[in-house]
Amino acid sequence: MRPVSAGAGELGRPLPVVPPGERGATRIADRVVAKIASQAAREAVGKLAEDADRPYADVVVAHDTARVRVHLELDYPTDIGARCAAVRRHVAERVGALVGMEVPEVAVHVERLHPAPGQGAAHGRTR
Repeated sequence: MRPVSAGAGELGRPLPVVPPGERGATRIADRVVAKIASQAAREAVGKLAEDADRPYADVVVAHDTARVRVHLELDYPTDIGARCAAVRRHVAERVGALVGMEVPEVAVHVERLHPAPGQGAAHGRTR
């Protein structure tokens, strides 16, 4: 049986220094980026109607960029444009900060609108 060596330092030689660009790379899976984007969309949307589905995201990652598509449901009446802009901004910031990728595009798809409690047939038509 051979004794276990402690490595190159045991012989008095310094360990070689590898430049950062040659050390390798960390690859983050698309589904991980999608989960982060989904969570960021939930944070940005805030409280939703009881029967609303949680926001979810689809992501395509190429090199150091992520293109995100968020699907969500909103309450009605609301300023849909402002809420979608807030989701876009928050998702891009969080994905960029947590994953370190550039997010040039966040597409927001509003799947469904939920009338606020008290709206509907009992109170007439809402415009």
